[in-house]
Amino acid sequence: MAANVYASATDGGWDGEAAETRSGAGAPAGGATIDCPDVGTKLTSVPEQARAEVDKELALLDEQIAQAYQRLSASAQQIQQDSGFAESAIVNPLKDKRAATLERIGIAIDRVGDRPEGLDALAACTLRESGNQPPAEGEGQDGGGEESGQDQGEGQQNDQEQGQGQGANGGQAGNGPVAADFVDIKNVQPNVNTPRPEGNASRGSFATSCGVNENGLFNSDNVIVAPGVSNGAHHFHDYVGNQANDAFASDQDLANAETSCVDQGDKSSYYWPVLRLQNGTQEQDAQKPGGGIEGNAGEIVTPKQVTLNFVGSPRDKVTAMPRLLRIITGDAKAFVNGPANANASWSCTGFEDRQLKDKYPLCPQGSDVVRTFKFQSCWDGRNIDSANHRTHVAFADAAGACPSGFRAIPQLVQRIVYDVDAPSLQDGGRTTPLFAVDSFPEQLHKPVTDHGDFINVFDENLMKKMVDCINEGRTCGAGAGEEPGQGEEPGQGEDPGQGEDPGQGEEPGQGEQPSQTPEAPQDGNAGGKPGDAGGDDGKGDDGNGEDGKGDDGKGEASEPPAAEKPTAEPKPGDGSEAPGATAPEVLATPSSGGGTGDKGGQDADGLGESQAVGTATSAAPTPSAPSQPESQAVGQGGLADTGAQLWPAAAGAVLVLSGFVVLRRVRRS
Repeated sequence: MAANVYASATDGGWDGEAAETRSGAGAPAGGATIDCPDVGTKLTSVPEQARAEVDKELALLDEQIAQAYQRLSASAQQIQQDSGFAESAIVNPLKDKRAATLERIGIAIDRVGDRPEGLDALAACTLRESGNQPPAEGEGQDGGGEESGQDQGEGQQNDQEQGQGQGANGGQAGNGPVAADFVDIKNVQPNVNTPRPEGNASRGSFATSCGVNENGLFNSDNVIVAPGVSNGAHHFHDYVGNQANDAFASDQDLANAETSCVDQGDKSSYYWPVLRLQNGTQEQDAQKPGGGIEGNAGEIVTPKQVTLNFVGSPRDKVTAMPRLLRIITGDAKAFVNGPANANASWSCTGFEDRQLKDKYPLCPQGSDVVRTFKFQSCWDGRNIDSANHRTHVAFADAAGACPSGFRAIPQLVQRIVYDVDAPSLQDGGRTTPLFAVDSFPEQLHKPVTDHGDFINVFDENLMKKMVDCINEGRTCGAGAGEEPGQGEEPGQGEDPGQGEDPGQGEEPGQGEQPSQTPEAPQDGNAGGKPGDAGGDDGKGDDGNGEDGKGDDGKGEASEPPAAEKPTAEPKPGDGSEAPGATAPEVLATPSSGGGTGDKGGQDADGLGESQAVGTATSAAPTPSAPSQPESQAVGQGGLADTGAQLWPAAAGAVLVLSGFVVLRRVRRS
């Protein structure tokens, strides 16, 4: 039995693939990906009449890139045999398709306005190295010290497992993550800077409680970026709050929908890419667009806790958000686009004064993984959306001041906690699986691509209560008991007196964080694994065990045991190079693109009719609550591999039998 267990744990590939497939035959040679200009971010002004048609063409550009990456992934042998194959068979045809799509975008805009200049120059794409290649011979893996103390030969063997055993780009589906995407949180220096409130600061906070997606509402749409387009996101989202959000939801659909929020006056939609364990599980989306077909594979993890806090400005009073305001924070394409719009923040409970931008955290035992999104907190005062879905909102500067022409609004701080263990990097996640967020296929599940989306569907009365609460310095809302504490990290015995390190940089919008922004939790909150499950059931009682007052799970929550992982060289700068917020272009574009069939029935609080978009012909893949996952077959390796890895178990079995013989003889004597 021990031998069989050992063989199962060490011999299998992902998805039951044959050994020759796992050896790299299905992965891009050298771990490459496709790099294309992001047309959507460059179109800062699109006339309202052309918005729906342009959005669909932009979604088609994403589909073309996804298909090209899939072909690249399947063409490793041809690329090895012919160095020009990728250029002639993949990159050049992609350029031709993009050129035709860009021409249609230009025509659509030209009909009702001025054609953008330079569209033609955005057609060409290139191949680029992913950075996922196994290290050169003699180098260990970068995993925050996971291989510290191992000999060089062992490190090289692990490099081969990581770089080849799961495809050149790693991960269950061969497109990430890899060991180098992770870092030990204990090796990161504190890097969170919070501006000091002054003068007319709005010091209060308002918390809403909307559950953890217990309803299992998932889809691979994005009604903000690609309204009317099924699978417009090419990755799956968790949804809490509004229960009607899919690609075809109109503004009226959102207003009439049910909500998972405790306060029924909050029908806002909060959504983000799902987190998956790369453990071979075949989820119900395994054969669907946006899921396994596009490299998003593995077990979807339900969050342990979700807190949704709206906080004030350290400089000014806040004004009400307009109804149906759309905000996207972060960049789903940041790995290829660069960090200009990235806003990912990864950490661990008990260490939230240390935020990672482009690494996943390795959390010590008793500490949970945390994703934090601090949304833009300045609004242009006119538009509920913009052509590139960014320029109508902005981040405050380092002192918390909004750009000229913008006004402060309540800042959404979204904190998502997961009970996942630190993966075993030394064996490529075979013992304890890797985890990663869903992403566009060519983005390789890089942590820097993490992002969040929000559509404001608060009713007017509740929004007024929120604004009054924040401006008056009070703590209010149905989820107020869930807010994590402000204390120091649990007793890890590291960096106890270092405080903040301003040299580590700030995330976008860091300047607008008021003092209420969650930092490292105190006892009794989500810092520990026991005692806080089930707190976010969306039924109004979710503050009982996680209110930062130590009601439940006090012992485990406050002090995760120290030093479970091998010591590594400190990497204080890992992932902390936060991009600065780019100065937004103030647009006079009409209000946002709504959903299908919205003919003006929703007034959006006097901001003008929301844009109607055309219908699509296919339904979005929106799986219902996940059933019991069906495990995929593992352990399909060859007999030679199995035999080579069974000898430790066999030796152990011999020792056990010898022990029984000795015991029997001792008893007889």
